[in-house]
Amino acid sequence: MRYSRWMMALLAVGLLVTAGVAMAADEVTYVGKDQVAAAMAKGGPLTDGSNYKVSISRRTGPGTAEVHDGETDVFYIMEGSATFVTGGTVVDKKTASPGQIRGSGIQGGKSQTLNKGDVMVIPKGVPHWFKEVPELVVYYVVKVL
Repeated sequence: MRYSRWMMALLAVGLLVTAGVAMAADEVTYVGKDQVAAAMAKGGPLTDGSNYKVSISRRTGPGTAEVHDGETDVFYIMEGSATFVTGGTVVDKKTASPGQIRGSGIQGGKSQTLNKGDVMVIPKGVPHWFKEVPELVVYYVVKVL
């Protein structure tokens, strides 16, 4: 599936502005279509700055539960679907690195189905987890630091 550079650029700017990130002129970054296509095919980073990171992720199965103390995640679902859980309590909680908690799942959270075209904003400090991925989910990620 093809995504235009304009759509990706507008989405990135829109999500960053929506999340309250002020971008200075010296932080302007261009990511070409070849790099975007490579990230869509394999997943991976697109760019980062002093207060954000942008990447594309691919999942074919569930992940670990996560909590980021200093990052807000903004997801745009580009392909596929997944059952996503937010809130609740992280099970088997362990500190993976400073400000980053991981666990085997979430107890008592809110479960939602994410589908192509959906946007999900997970504020810093909120547990979240890709509980089920039936086949494949590809999503654009903006991490606001």
